[in-house]
Amino acid sequence: MRARFPSMLVSAAVTVCLLAPVTQHPAHAQRQAPVAVPQAVESTGIVAIVNGDVISRADVDARRRLFALSSGLPVTNDVLDRLTPQVTRQLIDERLRLQETQRKRVVVQDKQIADAITGLERSNNLPPGQLAKRLEASGVGLRTLIDQIRVQIAWGQLLRQAVGQQGEPSDADIADQAAQIKSAVGQPEYRVGEIFTPVATPGQDAEAHRFVDTVIGQLRAGAPFPVVAAQFSQSQTALQGGDLGWVQGTSLDPAVLKVVKEMPPGAISNPIKVPGGYDIVTLIAKREVGRDMATLVKVRQVWLPFTEKLDPANPTSQQVSQLEAARRLTGSLHSCDATEAANKAAGAVRPSDPGELRLEALNPQLRDLLSRLPLGQESPPLPAPDGISVVMVCAREQKNLGVPSRDSLMDKIFNERIELVSRQMMRDLQRRAVIDQRA
Repeated sequence: MRARFPSMLVSAAVTVCLLAPVTQHPAHAQRQAPVAVPQAVESTGIVAIVNGDVISRADVDARRRLFALSSGLPVTNDVLDRLTPQVTRQLIDERLRLQETQRKRVVVQDKQIADAITGLERSNNLPPGQLAKRLEASGVGLRTLIDQIRVQIAWGQLLRQAVGQQGEPSDADIADQAAQIKSAVGQPEYRVGEIFTPVATPGQDAEAHRFVDTVIGQLRAGAPFPVVAAQFSQSQTALQGGDLGWVQGTSLDPAVLKVVKEMPPGAISNPIKVPGGYDIVTLIAKREVGRDMATLVKVRQVWLPFTEKLDPANPTSQQVSQLEAARRLTGSLHSCDATEAANKAAGAVRPSDPGELRLEALNPQLRDLLSRLPLGQESPPLPAPDGISVVMVCAREQKNLGVPSRDSLMDKIFNERIELVSRQMMRDLQRRAVIDQRA
């Protein structure tokens, strides 16, 4: 008799998808928009010359396609044309960063690029090499993404060098920050995501505003905020998907704070005029300073993927085989190390360790499972539409997340200094640059 997948397990196991990193990538978009054919785009056509370096029409076309793909926009000629002005401006700024990192002899190792791409594939549950295929299918070469990643990494390294040891928070800095938090206990605190679009000159304002409106439309239509932020935000928080972390109102621009106070979690703001450009913000969560008790769990999982979407009433032979493999794991995994090893043996299609999870933030079914499962004991097989998991809880801890650790205070202070240096350096580079931008 052919095995059936119990509907209860399938229903419960859909939540196990949350154990995979939540960052999404455009390669997962369900909508398959027709790929526009460039209208006589000459790869040698010059769009801009930045201190002697050429930005070609092909460069602009590849980047605007990457953005359209990332944000879920249909890759049509009309959409690509609307993206062109802001994409061109981004490429000009990116070229300035590249020139400066080259002048300062900042080296990005190939392994850093490879690790970043591997991380993207793992976080989006893609097997090795699949990201390049997904991009190519949408008319985007992997080189476009590699070039963007290389500049992001190099610029970050340059900023850390520029800040240097003098930028490292002192004990007094940390103590002062901790005292401010202590004095603010009980006051509102916000976790905010941002996408910053710079406006270097008044003449760029209308163009930037049109672009920001386009981005907001896609975000409200369901484009993942972290993906869009990573692609187009010109703040250093782009490297974290735009996530500012937990901030008090005094740390936000007054115009941003006014909006955030009124936002429900998950909402996307209208364009907010801030010094130097426009912000788009989303309120990820809200809490009171110093008051955020949580149960944190560390888990390991074995993930066995399906080659087709699961129909519980009519599983394929491959799906039945994966279910049997998962059942064989039950009772054989006696530690989190063994669970991690089993996931590696299964191909590590998804990382075994999804990072520390907040129990209260999980789907109720998954929350119930992880709260009851004894430490060091594997779960029963948990089917989902695209695969099947076996999960083990390695640790549970009650913690007040409203009281930041010393390390998190250091990171917050240092990142604020990095962002300030980044904007100052960009203003200097733009002021000194010789830019010939063509129609």
